[in-house]
Amino acid sequence: MSTHPSSFRDPAGLVLQGHGRIFRTIETCARDDFARLNASGLLRSLAREGKLVDSQAIGAEDMPQDLLATLPAGDRLFLEHPRLPFVSYPYEWPFALLKRAALHHLDLQLELLNSDFTLCDASAYNVQFRGTRPVFIDVLSIRPYKQGSYWAGYRQFCEQFLNPLLLAAKVGVPFQAWYRGHAEGLPVNEMARLLPASSRLSPRLQLHVYLHARMSGSARGAAGSAGGKPMTKSALVWLVDNMRACVAALQSPVGRSTWGGYATQAPYTAQAAERKHTFVAAYVAALRPELLLDLGCNSGDYSATALAAGARRVIGTDLDLNALDEAVKAADGQSLDFLPLFLDVLDPSPGQGWAGRERQSFQDRLQAQGLLALALLHHMVIGRNVPLPQAVDWLVSLAPTGVIEFVPKTDPMVQHMLSAREDIFADYTEAHFCQCLAQRATLVRSERISDTGRAVFQYERT
Repeated sequence: MSTHPSSFRDPAGLVLQGHGRIFRTIETCARDDFARLNASGLLRSLAREGKLVDSQAIGAEDMPQDLLATLPAGDRLFLEHPRLPFVSYPYEWPFALLKRAALHHLDLQLELLNSDFTLCDASAYNVQFRGTRPVFIDVLSIRPYKQGSYWAGYRQFCEQFLNPLLLAAKVGVPFQAWYRGHAEGLPVNEMARLLPASSRLSPRLQLHVYLHARMSGSARGAAGSAGGKPMTKSALVWLVDNMRACVAALQSPVGRSTWGGYATQAPYTAQAAERKHTFVAAYVAALRPELLLDLGCNSGDYSATALAAGARRVIGTDLDLNALDEAVKAADGQSLDFLPLFLDVLDPSPGQGWAGRERQSFQDRLQAQGLLALALLHHMVIGRNVPLPQAVDWLVSLAPTGVIEFVPKTDPMVQHMLSAREDIFADYTEAHFCQCLAQRATLVRSERISDTGRAVFQYERT
C-alpha cells in the first residue's frame, strides 16, 4: 500500500497502489483543468475507444482508509483506474511496438487538439499495451490548449520515440540497449551525429533532427517553437502531422534472425512439435492462468497454443528482434492477448531511475501464474555458461508452476553448439537437471517428445 515508485514528478497528482487496486489523486492545482476535461466527454469517449485508460471518480469515503492516512492533509479528488496486468518499458519493446506507441501518442495529440486540449508532455512511459494494442495511461497529462502555445513535449517525443526508432531504421543499431542505458531516451545532439550523411537530404529529418539539434540549447528547441513567437494552432497541428508522417515512414531493419525460423527449422519432427504443443495445451487447460510468461517465445507459436488452451494473456520474451516483430504480426493477425517483449534472460531489465525504483526490474513487475521455458535451458547453460543449478533455480523462481524443456547433448542443436567450443559441462545431464528441479519443485509429469532425447517437465514450486 504505497505511492507508486514512478509517481513523484507531477504535482498535479500521485498514483497510489494497494489492495490490488490503482488510484490517482487530483490535487487542487489540477482540479479546474480536470473538470474541463471531464465535462468535455473526452475521457469517456477515448476510454470507450480503448485509446485512454478508463477512469472512475470515487469519493474519499470509498478510498481504503489506511491509504488515505499516508497522504498529507489537503483537499483532493480521487480516480480509480483498472489495474494493468503488466507494465512494460520502451526499452523492452521491439521496433514494431515502439513505432505503434509513437503513432498512438501522435494520433491522441491530434484528436485532443481538435477538441482544444493537448498533452503537456510526451513520455513514452505514458503508453502501455494490452496485448499489442497501445493505451495511454496518464489522464493528468491532458490539459486545455492555450492559444499560441508550443508543442511542450516536442523534444521529449524526439528523444523517447523518434530517435530510438531512427537509430534502428537508419543506423541499423537496435535501440533497446541504448534506451535502457539512458532511460529518458536518445539526446538530439547524439542522434544528429549518428545518422548517415544521406539523412540530411530528408526535409523531415532536417527539421526534427538537425535543426532541432542546433536549437537544443535554447528554450525554443525544447518547446518545438520557431523563432520564439506564438505558434498558431494550425502550425502546431502541421508540426504534429509532419512528425507522424516521419514516424510512419520508418521501417524495421531486416537483419539476420538468429531464431526467427526456429519453429519450422528445429531439429525434430512435426510429430515431436505436436507432442510439445499437446503437452503445453494440457498444462495450460488445467491451470487457466491469468498471466503466463513464455520465455524464449520466438514468433509466438506456443504462446498462441497457451491462449487457445485457456490462458487469459501471455507475456512473451525473446532476444531475437526479428522473431519478436514476427510475433507482433502473429498476435495482430490472430487478435491474441499476447505481448512480445525484448529480454535477455541473462541480463533482464533491472530497477533503475530515481532511487533505483522509478523503473522496476522485470521480475519485480512480473506476477505470472505459469511459465513456459521451451528450448531455452541449453542456451543458458551451454550457450552462456550459467551453471545448471542456478539456471533451474532462476526459472522456477519466476512462477509457481511451469513447463521446462530439457535438450540433452544427444540432440543435434546441442551438438552444434558444442562443435565450436570445449565441452566443460559434465553435469549437464537430464538426471542432474531433475535433481536440481527437485530441490525447488515437485515434478508433476514429464514426457519424451523427440527421438533425439528432448523432454518436457511440468513442475509445481514447493
